[in-house]
Amino acid sequence: MKKRTPWAWVPTLYFAEGVPYVAVMTISLIMYKRLGLSNTDITLYTSWLYLPWVIKPLWSPFVDMLKSKRWWIITMQLLIGAALAGVAFTIPGPWWLQGSLAFFWLMAFSSATHDIAADGFYMLGLDQHDQAYFVGIRSTFYRIATIFSSGLLVGLAGALQVLTRSIRYSWSLVFYLMAGLFIALFLYHNWALPKPREDGEKTKKSVGEIAGEFKQTVETFFEKPQVVIGICFMLFYRMPEGLLAKVSALFLVDAPHNGGLGLSDGEYGLVQGTVGVIGLTLGGILGGMAAARDGLKRWLWPMVMAITLPDLVYVYLSYVLPSNLLVINVCVFIEQFGYGFGFSAYMLYLIYYSQGAHKTSHYALCTAFMALSMMLPGLCAGALQEAVGYQVFFLIVIAACTLTYLVTAFLEIDPGFGKKHAEEQQE
Repeated sequence: MKKRTPWAWVPTLYFAEGVPYVAVMTISLIMYKRLGLSNTDITLYTSWLYLPWVIKPLWSPFVDMLKSKRWWIITMQLLIGAALAGVAFTIPGPWWLQGSLAFFWLMAFSSATHDIAADGFYMLGLDQHDQAYFVGIRSTFYRIATIFSSGLLVGLAGALQVLTRSIRYSWSLVFYLMAGLFIALFLYHNWALPKPREDGEKTKKSVGEIAGEFKQTVETFFEKPQVVIGICFMLFYRMPEGLLAKVSALFLVDAPHNGGLGLSDGEYGLVQGTVGVIGLTLGGILGGMAAARDGLKRWLWPMVMAITLPDLVYVYLSYVLPSNLLVINVCVFIEQFGYGFGFSAYMLYLIYYSQGAHKTSHYALCTAFMALSMMLPGLCAGALQEAVGYQVFFLIVIAACTLTYLVTAFLEIDPGFGKKHAEEQQE
């Protein structure tokens, strides 16, 4: 049988990984805002949806043990499609909030499980050369999924609202469209995904053995040098962004009499879902190139400033309330570019902290702390904003940046980490 080219499945697999995450974390914000929910309720309910990504290291061993990763991928895509259809079905009904949140929870758990299986399958389905070659391709299509979801689909919801004269039906149609897309992805990947021999070979381990290995992984994780400082860095480096992320999206679409910019869904799709994502991507690429050339330690403080100082643009936007879309686009681009550049330091530190034995499992635990760092501030962000208003809230975000500087000051990082010659020496 002729071997199927990775181009047939790698781009679509990571597109499928990106869409449900954006639906849960971003599209839900705008939809609930349009349906009249308060900022307090929106941030509280949607921040809890981070939980599956926080606790996914707990069930990732069972994904390896019970079925093949290929089976998990196509099954989770079918469940995600069902969850999207469930959201679409419940939005026009009387129990729209309870129903949609229940299906968003199903989508979140399915998406987190899909992430585990997809990343594992990527390593099984490709040889080492192709893994390196396609790492940029998978990242690009994940970003395309982000633009498609938070840009085009949110804009489509606004356009459909004009046609249907109904907020509920416009969002319902968008989610039905997404459900159809995922059913198509499910059918396509059932055909396109290869069947690596290694994926069918299951390691026979008991639940007790898996629990013992997980216990050892956790113990060695907490025995690492600078463990307290490292965990504080993982939790507090992104604290300002954890406060800002959800409220900034709500600020962009909130009515001017509430202190927001009053963008339409189409304008939001352009500003945050397209221009912002491009800025985030370019910042991330530049950050990776800088660290690869000079090492993480050399660029650590410039990256800290990049992830914090651009938050000032929201202070400016909240006080000036510009109506010029170009000005808003430039401000969001600057903030997202800075975030992308500064986030590179965070991701590289997770890799640095995970070095040594059990590095894959330790990295999974690091990403759990990463999700927790966004979940915890998000839970109270909406309530804080409604208590003090957008202007004071964004000043509080700036004040929270002191935590980022504080935890960074205590880090000890090998000056050679990240440099190309250092990586070659390790090889």
